[in-house]
Amino acid sequence: MIKRSFFGFTTPRIQYLPMPGQVTTPAPLKRPDNVTLLVPCPAGDVDDKLVQIGDHVKSGQKISLTSAPGAYGIASLSGTLSAIDRFPGEAGREYTAVTITAAEAETLDNAFEDRSEPTLENAAAFLACAPGAPSFEPFTEPDKPIHTIIVNGMDQDLLVMTAQYTLAFRMADIQAGIKFLKAVTGVENIVLATPRDAMHGYGEIGASVMTMDATYPSGLPKLIAQKVLEKEIPNGKSFQDMGVCFFTAEAVASIGRAFSDRQIPFEKTITFIDKQGNRSLISARIGTPIADILKEYQVSLEEKDRIIIGGPMTGHSIFSTQYPVQPFTDAILLQDHGDIALTSDYPCINCGDCVRMCPARIQVNLLVRFLEAGFYEEAAEAYDLSACLECGICSYVCVSKIPIFQYIRLAKHELGRVASEETATEEATDE
Repeated sequence: MIKRSFFGFTTPRIQYLPMPGQVTTPAPLKRPDNVTLLVPCPAGDVDDKLVQIGDHVKSGQKISLTSAPGAYGIASLSGTLSAIDRFPGEAGREYTAVTITAAEAETLDNAFEDRSEPTLENAAAFLACAPGAPSFEPFTEPDKPIHTIIVNGMDQDLLVMTAQYTLAFRMADIQAGIKFLKAVTGVENIVLATPRDAMHGYGEIGASVMTMDATYPSGLPKLIAQKVLEKEIPNGKSFQDMGVCFFTAEAVASIGRAFSDRQIPFEKTITFIDKQGNRSLISARIGTPIADILKEYQVSLEEKDRIIIGGPMTGHSIFSTQYPVQPFTDAILLQDHGDIALTSDYPCINCGDCVRMCPARIQVNLLVRFLEAGFYEEAAEAYDLSACLECGICSYVCVSKIPIFQYIRLAKHELGRVASEETATEEATDE
């Protein structure tokens, strides 16, 4: 995975692993007894006039929790709503968990079939919970027009092969999705970013193709946008500020499948990595508990083993096997407790490995000193905290085993929380 120069004069390269040749189709997981949909909405805001425990739902049915545009989920199972609870997510995100207990018979909802005309309104109202989690919110702000759509065909972490599979075996869906994206958004400039060794056999897909290097972290959106725009994203600017919108390859394939078949897809492709590092592709309904996947693969977990959502560089640990598959869950990684790298409070030795490897060229060895002390604003001002791509390489190469990546994420979260509170206070004062 890591390639180093024999003489040590160049920066080591961390290589993405290609998809094994024998992988042709994801192994389907059997129909679960229940699924849990995580809707981005505080539980206290749920409108009981729209949804209640005991309601019967069909597969593909839209379940709205409030009148807010994005506060909905798509049922991936026919059955009865058996629970509606608060669910605390990663980094302070707040969800409402809607649990569906399976009925004996599977029935499909036809609401999207009646509204399957490719319009921005229909796409935003039904497809935000499709596999890949396509977001149409950037197209609703006229003061920040989008002129370029980037379809990311790169896996964003090591060991993951979900995007590789989508490119290799679902190109017809991607082509259809690009066609419908143009119709829905009116944006003609669409760029498909692919691994360099996958640049063949696409034909006319309605988008230009840009190849990316097989070295991690070239699949991260900021680096792709930098190559597409031929300039760096200014510090503090968002993709939307630059007129760019990102979709994953699976999200575009979901859009193509939805408008072509006039049904909302709810089967998610996931890379499953067991404790021995063996990789396989599975297909599971959104909302399926991780416990069902472990049972299917006859995996037993011991105390201090880890379940990681995502890859080894940027993934996050979860603490319950009842955690559900989400529309953006590309990988599930298991780690044996004996293989987990130790972290420490040992001081930085200024070896410089993190600085040499940092794709954003941040002075990480100095940044981390501020973060350890909780001086987040000073870190942002003096050492470009916001420029960090969150690739995790700094933690990976750290000789002192300092959890730099986690410090960075915590700092960004805290600064964002403070900024949100200040904005809310100012709006309340103005009123």
